[in-house]
Amino acid sequence: MKQITLGKTGIKTPQNAFGALPIQRRDKEQAVRLLRLALDGGMTYFDTARAYSDSEEKIGAAFGGSSAREEFYIATKTASKTPEGIQNDLDTSLKLLQTDYIDIYQLHMATQCYREGDGTGVYECLLEAKRQGKIRHIAVTAHMLGVARECVESGLYETLQFPFSYLSGEQELELVDLCRTHNVGFIAMKGMAGGLITRSEAAMAFMDQFDNVLPIWGIQHESELNEWLSYIKETPAMTDDLRSFIEKEQDELAGEFCRGCGYCMPCPMGILINNCARMSLLLRRAPSKAWLSEYWQGEMKKIETCMHCRQCTAKCPYGLNTPALLEKNYEDYKKVLAGEVTVQ
Repeated sequence: MKQITLGKTGIKTPQNAFGALPIQRRDKEQAVRLLRLALDGGMTYFDTARAYSDSEEKIGAAFGGSSAREEFYIATKTASKTPEGIQNDLDTSLKLLQTDYIDIYQLHMATQCYREGDGTGVYECLLEAKRQGKIRHIAVTAHMLGVARECVESGLYETLQFPFSYLSGEQELELVDLCRTHNVGFIAMKGMAGGLITRSEAAMAFMDQFDNVLPIWGIQHESELNEWLSYIKETPAMTDDLRSFIEKEQDELAGEFCRGCGYCMPCPMGILINNCARMSLLLRRAPSKAWLSEYWQGEMKKIETCMHCRQCTAKCPYGLNTPALLEKNYEDYKKVLAGEVTVQ
């Protein structure tokens, strides 16, 4: 497997990183085991966030006090938009992660490009944290292409984390090239498109085509981890079969579909848009009886209360007609419940 250098940070790591959002759903013992197996198996980059409930705490339990701290990298995030909030988040993260420093500290889901002198004090706060040695590199995550481009071109951020998979379009590919031009590390989130991609070797072969992209895979189960670790030893190459498969997937998912980023939420009526607006795809591409449970039937029924206020549409970074997507998915869902449509 190739090593990726994350732009001007100089950080080198296998093109195969651990996304620690899903370990929220494991108990501490299970999570610690997964994390240690990942490090032993060759993963050296671990991504988490202050917003991921106890994810940071579990990483701290796995690696806190490690004598090999310089041999792996921890990235975390703050969603705060004030210097005071960022300082509090950073101190909390350092304590929970049981580390003296964070390798890559990211502004989470940025809605603007923060700069020195913009009146917010945000970027100055990050510079001070770097001066104090609490963080080593200033970075950003985004879902909005305009914000992402501005951050990359500003020269102020050393890495960008952005959704990227074989379902991405030309604009995302151009963003990867822009990062290369500006020597900004590109970290790919949602490499499995929020569960819509189900063939990991195809996802990995796609990423392998880029020499400046580091994918972070959300890992919850040991079987998933073993699959990704196997690719360190033998990385899937892009074959005619995989290329044909990806092209078929792209054709099937062309047009409007919800990526599940959650930028549209919260909904004033409590609708869980990031799942409800793509329920049809989840039922077909990630089938589970759980989607038809009493709980999810109740959540889908909330779509009936939609006021068409279009707050979700205004906030969607992909410009989707979210109310229409919700209605379409709800009609399909009712047909599945009624047995009129069968999913595997």
